Amino acid sequence: MSPASETGYKTLHQPNKEAFFAMSTSHTPAPTLDDVWRAFMETDRRLDQRFQETERLIKQLSKNLDEKFQETDLKFQETDRKFQKTDLRFQETERLIKQLSKNLDDKFQETDLKFQETDRKFQKTDLKFQETDRLIKQLSKNLGELGNRLGEFVEHQVAPAVVRLFRAQGIEVHEVYPGVSAKRNGEALEIDLLVVNDGALVAVECKSKLSTEHIDAHLIRLEKLKRVLPLYKDHQVMGAVAGMVIPTSVADEAIAKGLYVLCQNGEHIEVRNPAVFTPAVW
Repeated sequence: MSPASETGYKTLHQPNKEAFFAMSTSHTPAPTLDDVWRAFMETDRRLDQRFQETERLIKQLSKNLDEKFQETDLKFQETDRKFQKTDLRFQETERLIKQLSKNLDDKFQETDLKFQETDRKFQKTDLKFQETDRLIKQLSKNLGELGNRLGEFVEHQVAPAVVRLFRAQGIEVHEVYPGVSAKRNGEALEIDLLVVNDGALVAVECKSKLSTEHIDAHLIRLEKLKRVLPLYKDHQVMGAVAGMVIPTSVADEAIAKGLYVLCQNGEHIEVRNPAVFTPAVW
């Protein structure tokens, strides 16, 4: 194919620049200087508007940024104020914790002192209990010894003295019963010493130190003797009181109530009743 044939398509459908320019210029008139000036002024006006709008936008943006920065600054100030307030609260909390810790330490020290005082009191009480226990043991020992002495007193001194008393009155003694206990029809009776013959008996109450209460109790005992011991319902029942120690006033009262009074005097027993004495008989 020839070159003309190869380019014929472009020639037919795509005109070259010169032909296009010739065609354009042949239909459009050339711009004048006024046209160019007006176009320039219009462009300048548009540029000026654009610059003004851009300047306005920049100012607005700057204003917005300032407001945002001011708002942000206020927020930072508020945040800082809150942090300061929080810090004050932390300081107050720390102060309260320290005060609480101090109070607890004071309380623990006070409690520890109280425990020490309580422990001291317990030790003192324990010493008192030990002393009380010692005293109880000593008292028990003394009572035991006193009981033994009282038993010996009844057996070795009072009983022979009552026998002599009966014989001095021409009464023969047949039986001597220490520590008589009996119970009948709901009534109980305890007699330290019972001296008996066929028609009479003497019931003796023995004490380390005789008192008026002992006398009254023995009178009640004598009043119910025949009911509790009906074996002796036909006997003449007489009473006597004996003591290692007998105050004079107590001895006088016993004698006035018709009782024989036997009192220890050294290694012997003496009868405190007068020579002319009539005993009470139940």
